[in-house]
Amino acid sequence: MLVNSTDKYSELKSKIGFYGSAPEIEDILSLITTVAPTDLSVLIIGESGTGKELIANAIHQLSKRKDSTLISVNTGAIPEGILESELFGHEKGSFTGAVGTRKGYFEAADNGTIFLDEIGEMSLNTQVKLLRVLEESEFMRVGGTQSIHVDVRIIAATNKNLEIAVKNNEFRRDLYFRLKAITIEIPPLRRHIQDLPMLVQKFTEQVSKSHNITFKGFSPQAINLMQKYDWPGNVRELRNFVETALVLNRGEIVSSEYVSKILNKSEDQPGRNLPVPINLPHDQAEREIIYRTLLSLKIDINEIKQMMFNALQQDRIIGQMDYPEDNLQVAPNEPDNELRPSTLAGMERELIKDTLKKYEGSRRKTARALQISERTLYRKIKEYGL
Repeated sequence: MLVNSTDKYSELKSKIGFYGSAPEIEDILSLITTVAPTDLSVLIIGESGTGKELIANAIHQLSKRKDSTLISVNTGAIPEGILESELFGHEKGSFTGAVGTRKGYFEAADNGTIFLDEIGEMSLNTQVKLLRVLEESEFMRVGGTQSIHVDVRIIAATNKNLEIAVKNNEFRRDLYFRLKAITIEIPPLRRHIQDLPMLVQKFTEQVSKSHNITFKGFSPQAINLMQKYDWPGNVRELRNFVETALVLNRGEIVSSEYVSKILNKSEDQPGRNLPVPINLPHDQAEREIIYRTLLSLKIDINEIKQMMFNALQQDRIIGQMDYPEDNLQVAPNEPDNELRPSTLAGMERELIKDTLKKYEGSRRKTARALQISERTLYRKIKEYGL
């Protein structure tokens, strides 16, 4: 599990936090070092959780623009009606609520880099303006009449197949070909699963340090089981798994029994992994996914409560620990009165409300936890008045 000290990219990996020794990973690191010093636009393709933002950060940090601003924009999280204004700014009076002139992200990133995540969600109208920035390095604010010149490097990322989007007239062909000149495709973890032991080692080091835990490691059998799992959430899911395992096992060796229980539950639970009938209306299908997530989350919460209660009881520290919510103590057989809405809409609203509270209002983290887009979350927040 030790990282090879002769690895020519070891210093780069440590600097950017992107690890692996598989040929695909080595190729990515080589391409980063080649492309970063230039001003070429880059398109990063990969499933959610593969590390697209890490690659964007690496390209910026290794570029001549490293001392200037890097602005990251999740275009899929901004409602279509205001995305153009957010990116390019607006003039006073250009629309209702435009009480003054406002600069957009592109002006803020002048002489630096802008990272446009989920670019496949961008509307066709906004794509036209983006293409002009790529080709002419200029744009006009919403409601403006004068062109504004900027010197900005563009890095875009998507988890969608843009070729299919182009065929379906969902993405402009000219913009796609302009972006894809330099393409970095990040493989899912299942395609370089041989890197899992190295990744586990790195994550355990980071988590042990941040939580001040002396960790005894994963058993060889546990690592073997982990390498047989598909990891649909990729490296992000693996890191979350490692962090949870360290905390719940309190630094003791993580056994194959623990790994088997958790990973088998992830595959088999009758929740978010079940297919939703494709003939349902969009909103109803969305609601069913959230409802199933709610049910699986409720099961998880109950199990965690039970585990915490047993651990506290074993250590005889019940009543001495500072709880984040008014020193709340949880009894193992106490009926769960937390989730009482009688309709799907009510349950959906409570789930979103509780998840927002858990992540301190972070819409990005909330959307990831609920496995919905930030745009959908934004709409639900408005719908339910949260």
